[in-house]
Amino acid sequence: MTQDYSKPDQDSDLTRATLQKLQSLNTIGTISYILHLIVAIGALIPGGQFGPALLIVALVIDLVKRSEAEGTWHASHFRWRIRTVIIAALLYLVTAPLWLLFFIPGWIAWLVISAWFLYRIVTGMVRMNKGLPMEFPA
Repeated sequence: MTQDYSKPDQDSDLTRATLQKLQSLNTIGTISYILHLIVAIGALIPGGQFGPALLIVALVIDLVKRSEAEGTWHASHFRWRIRTVIIAALLYLVTAPLWLLFFIPGWIAWLVISAWFLYRIVTGMVRMNKGLPMEFPA
């Protein structure tokens, strides 16, 4: 049986569109992860707290673009990054009084939170680069 090449192949167009969408999401995800990574590393370096502006930019990118990722494995990465920022912000807020009361415990708490933030970002980047979704505990 021969194939009729006179009509465009709709499956091929659909596949091409899907691949373009995934490539676009991968680019957006990479940019977002890099911004988060800069913030995470900056949080661990004394005097490197230049990250709040970059973090806000990354969070806005994630919030605006996450609807485009629905139905793809990239959606889990958008959720992962957004949740990471929200949880870290809450932890920083809760431990902020330690800085006022006791310098060393406050510094240690923020260091632990920053290390956790860095771990989450690196984990997400590695999984995205492998083309894997983020797994969420049940």
